[in-house]
Amino acid sequence: MDRRSVALKKLKSGKLKVVRRHLLQRYEHQPFISCLAGFYSCRWKRYQRRRTEPGQCCCKLWECLFFPFLIGAFCLSLVFLYMWGEAKNDYINFDWYHYGNVGHWFLWSVFLLIVAAVLFTYVTLLLVLAVCLLSESQQLDLHWSHKIGTLVVLAFSIAGITVFSKLWKVRWKVVRLSFQVTAPYLHVGAIAAMVLLSWPVALHAFRMNRKVFQAIIIGPYLAILVLLFLVPLGMYSPCIRELGTLGPKPALLGHRGAPMLAPENTEMSFQKTIEHRGDGLESDVAISYDGIPFLMHDKNLKRTTNIREVFPDNITQNPAFFSWDALEKLNAGKWFLKDKPFSCMGSLSSADQKLAKNQSIYKLSNFLRLADSASKLVIFDLYRPPEKHPYRHTWIYRTLEVILDSKINPHLVLWLDNNLRSYIQSTIPGFQHITGGKAPVEELLRRNIFKRNLAYSVMSSEDIRKYAQANITTNFYVISEPWLFSLAWCAGAHSVTTNTIHILKNINRPLFLMTPKEYRVMWLLTDVVAALLISLIFAFHWWREKGLACCADNSGAVLENGTYNKFRTELNDLPMVVA
Repeated sequence: MDRRSVALKKLKSGKLKVVRRHLLQRYEHQPFISCLAGFYSCRWKRYQRRRTEPGQCCCKLWECLFFPFLIGAFCLSLVFLYMWGEAKNDYINFDWYHYGNVGHWFLWSVFLLIVAAVLFTYVTLLLVLAVCLLSESQQLDLHWSHKIGTLVVLAFSIAGITVFSKLWKVRWKVVRLSFQVTAPYLHVGAIAAMVLLSWPVALHAFRMNRKVFQAIIIGPYLAILVLLFLVPLGMYSPCIRELGTLGPKPALLGHRGAPMLAPENTEMSFQKTIEHRGDGLESDVAISYDGIPFLMHDKNLKRTTNIREVFPDNITQNPAFFSWDALEKLNAGKWFLKDKPFSCMGSLSSADQKLAKNQSIYKLSNFLRLADSASKLVIFDLYRPPEKHPYRHTWIYRTLEVILDSKINPHLVLWLDNNLRSYIQSTIPGFQHITGGKAPVEELLRRNIFKRNLAYSVMSSEDIRKYAQANITTNFYVISEPWLFSLAWCAGAHSVTTNTIHILKNINRPLFLMTPKEYRVMWLLTDVVAALLISLIFAFHWWREKGLACCADNSGAVLENGTYNKFRTELNDLPMVVA
């Protein structure tokens, strides 16, 4: 065998090995793309899809027009899910509202959260599949069923945001508050998402033949990236503070007792608050038809008693129109075990279940004696009796009479009602007076009021600090979530009214608390690492699209562009080797 034949044989063997390697790479890579295209387009066979050639658009015109709907569905569903997730603190109010309209108890809040999470997960998976297909140079062709699903997610998110913006505007205030503790971590997550997006952005930008198209792709991406890099410059959080500047932990007032551990406004509920070392007890006071003050929040007895069984003809009657003898016949605990009003209640022990079943409506006098024996603060809303009630105009005097008869230490009473305040201050000087409005500092000092009771949605560290300088303390209601309690602590709140005293009592340090130095390190480290990774990804794709042999992506062209014919041509063009 001559030397030319030997050389040709070796060269042919080498070429065949290269072709075989490309074939194996193509075969091994195919299942991944098949899964991507199958789930996204319902096209599981290779001939049903097409690759994007350099300079071509990633999809047809119709797909290009629909893709913004997919992005919009993702963004709006994320907004709604975040908003509703942060609204967990007030789920019980949402469920109470629907109970009053529907007539039966159901955890609508949790159901809505699950639906929102499922829809967000669905549209997120579609978007991830689209990004992966683009990264593999595959044309997008979303299946019609997924297009319908995307529109459903979009419509649900728009409807949810619109409805809650009109009926529950306070939700947006809660979102604003949540940013004060979550913004640093949301910033890190957004930067990480931009790093992941840099791969398909760079890939398709450098495959465009015209610089105009490249600018259209890269320009918005870089603008958003720079904006995210600079967002921390305008970020504020009371939980980012120097060491030693954090105030004491806010005192805890049990909202109607401990309503996650026992039926609200019952003796058991207040006993549970005392067991968990609560600092005070909060309740609502109504007056029976025969002048006995008792604890009740609702305008009827349907939700918290068995009135349907005892007085079926009076289920919508205002509690104030019942005599105390009638109210004593009602059970105020069985509903708690049946309805389970809180989604995270947990299971009660057999002893607690037995005790809860036997709870009754609680007298104000008994409530005050319990608080006095445990040296706990008390605060309550006084409900004026309705028209035609015998105590319609004297309910304040009757309540004061019961308070004085209970022999409670006057300093334990936080008097909230504005009616007859001057008279009460002059006759019972021991009460601590608290207001529910946002009156100026000068007015509160003039009226000898040194405490405020405000909804948490108006929380402001500057406002708290301004009143604290005049020795006026601030209580916020109703705060049950640990993140919201942590924010109130960092903002300087002196006390909070809560449904979850058994949880908040165990928080010994605010969540998300960090020093400015720690935050600067986190911010700068995130930006530097992200900028480095994005630069490397863009450089890699620029290098690859220049056609360098070491990393050029021409594996897909091995068979599609006639590799075998190319091999034959190159073999025939080899120079003759002389023996």
